[in-house]
Amino acid sequence: MRRIVFLLLTVALLMGCSKPMPFQRHSNFVFGTVYNITYQYDKDLQKEIEAELMKVDAEFSMFNKESTVARINRGDSTVERSEMFNEIYQLAQTVSNDTYGAFDITVAPLVNAWGFGFKHEQLPTAQQVDSLMRIRNQMDFSAIAKGYGCDVVARLLKSKGINNYMVEIGGEVVVSGHNDKDQLWHIGVNKPVDDSTHMENELQTVLSITDHAMATSGNYRNFYYQNGKKYAHTIDPRTGYPVQHSLLSATVIADNCATADAYATSFMVLGVDGAKEVLLRHPELMAYLIYVDEDGQMAVWSSPALKDYEQ
Repeated sequence: MRRIVFLLLTVALLMGCSKPMPFQRHSNFVFGTVYNITYQYDKDLQKEIEAELMKVDAEFSMFNKESTVARINRGDSTVERSEMFNEIYQLAQTVSNDTYGAFDITVAPLVNAWGFGFKHEQLPTAQQVDSLMRIRNQMDFSAIAKGYGCDVVARLLKSKGINNYMVEIGGEVVVSGHNDKDQLWHIGVNKPVDDSTHMENELQTVLSITDHAMATSGNYRNFYYQNGKKYAHTIDPRTGYPVQHSLLSATVIADNCATADAYATSFMVLGVDGAKEVLLRHPELMAYLIYVDEDGQMAVWSSPALKDYEQ
């Protein structure tokens, strides 16, 4: 009997001394923005994480002259499209078809013409816009690559048996399990206040989510004024002109971040009514839309299922 008691006390002491597995945290630059990654594991995986991100960069970066997309855009006929490239290319086509062309990876020349790419010169003429609309042979994956980068890192963490993590790249997020306080992950949605300096970070709401991905697109941080008129960075691929409607910000929650990223961009083109129409066909998606109502006041529409996630 004494031996049993001794064994029980030993087990209790060992259990009391055991420490929970630590959470690792990494931040760095990638894709021209900042990433923040948190995960519960007993090893530092930053080198492996960044190696995976560099694979994405090597395929889709518009700033890397040797990336697959850059070489294709130059007309390099020797380029072999990888499985990764084909995966995202097919997703882009699927979302484009589903949103009546609101999502279009060939919009890059129009984005540049309106001053939101590498150049910022005078505004394009109607003739120039018409010409660019007819010549759509340049691909740009910037509206989906950050989300896909989050997915790639999430896959790596899952392959290590890691269940509790948050991957965030430039505001696009994938979360799983719980945070270090054993709570759902709290992800903020910024209030869409005109701020080209990126200094304003007031939150509109905070969502408590897990096992989902989230992406936000908006016009409130990337715009400029010329001759007294505001030009937003979202270009409607169907018209060739910057969008002009009441939607200020679109946040989408989906099973993966590339999908959330693409639909968030699409919704900024489609506007509130167009976004709602797409959402009716996709019950697996949830959205949080911030717009200006008829009285000029900021208003919110969110998917009914999303109300359970708001704090």
